[in-house]
Amino acid sequence: MGTEGVIPVSDQAHASAGPDTAVDESRLEELIIEAQTALPFELPALANRCASALGLDAALIYLVDLQQQLLIPLDEAMEPLPVDRSSAGWAYRTVSPRVAEADDGMIVWLPLVDGAERLGALAVRTASLDGARMRRSRMLAHLLAMLITSKRAYSDWLAGLARTATMRLPTEMLRAFLPPHTVGSRRCVSTAVLEPAYDVAGDAYDHSVVKDILHTMILDSMGHDLAAGLTTSVAMAAARNARRGGGDLADVVGSVDQALAQWLPDHFCTGVLCRLDAVTGVLQWVNCGHPPPLLIRAKRVLDGVLDSPPQPPIGLVGELAPAARKVHETTLEPGDCVLLYTDGVVEARDADGAEFGLGRFTDFIIRSSAAGQLPAEVLRLLIHAILDYQRNQLRDDATILLFEWRPQHR
Repeated sequence: MGTEGVIPVSDQAHASAGPDTAVDESRLEELIIEAQTALPFELPALANRCASALGLDAALIYLVDLQQQLLIPLDEAMEPLPVDRSSAGWAYRTVSPRVAEADDGMIVWLPLVDGAERLGALAVRTASLDGARMRRSRMLAHLLAMLITSKRAYSDWLAGLARTATMRLPTEMLRAFLPPHTVGSRRCVSTAVLEPAYDVAGDAYDHSVVKDILHTMILDSMGHDLAAGLTTSVAMAAARNARRGGGDLADVVGSVDQALAQWLPDHFCTGVLCRLDAVTGVLQWVNCGHPPPLLIRAKRVLDGVLDSPPQPPIGLVGELAPAARKVHETTLEPGDCVLLYTDGVVEARDADGAEFGLGRFTDFIIRSSAAGQLPAEVLRLLIHAILDYQRNQLRDDATILLFEWRPQHR
């Protein structure tokens, strides 16, 4: 499918608005029922059949790779497309449709999205384009995004397609616990990235929405081996167990402390755990021996606002174990962003030994956000900038989590 001659979607009035093509509703119903039991490798053919039932010519699914650099087609005979230099990538980066001219018609590139999580892009080929065909193309993208989301949880084939390198065992174990890059609701969104994608061991992030409450967490376990990954995995499981049991933030931190002390008494991790009420903007956080969160408001970092007296790392036992964790609280303003990170982010060094640094880190986020980039795209660009700065050879895991309170989005 060609991508030359891109037509902005706002100019679609110039595209063909010929007579509407009838939809084969009974055939479409059959295909939706078939989709429930279709195997992941059957999705390319199923997508084409659904496109035909909607009066479109063809459809091709592309999924983003683990590092969000390539869009990889489910049709293994096709070549991947770069996220940063293609119409497909533009649809992915902006979460907006893109129309391109093809040899015998047009291609509509649409983002594949599950809630706030970007999955990839869909190429829909059509001989001509009008409002009805555009609506059907969007509908097809929504349907296929739901199918991919439901099937990738158990599909090693889909997981393998998203990889461009061999993954180490500690990373395989840890990534099995990671949530999607991005979660959110109308009032808040949380997004995260983690590198090195195939060789991480001790870093992790977690975020979850429970009704109107956003829970976020970032962890950094000592070491860079299977034991470090196991420590982080146990910590994440304990936190989720406490959350799902209805525990408050103090309960969650206490549960992680107890789990590590009981099952891995010789291991510990640093971390920050947060709880945001997306209705009131009340933010609670606990910092366990980790770099403090940063508050970004009105395009600047408010120094020290989320600093707190030091508390020990998570999982210490005996005399080193804290008697009780102190939960801190503040109230955010609409549009505030909170930034969590591990020290591997700011300590990345260039060829001359100069650190990437906290100032460069926060300035990148502020400038990218001011330019209108979505939060998930801001972090995608930032983690690539950090990798480039250290010539793709990180000396330590680098994890970033950014969440935004936006109550005006109702």
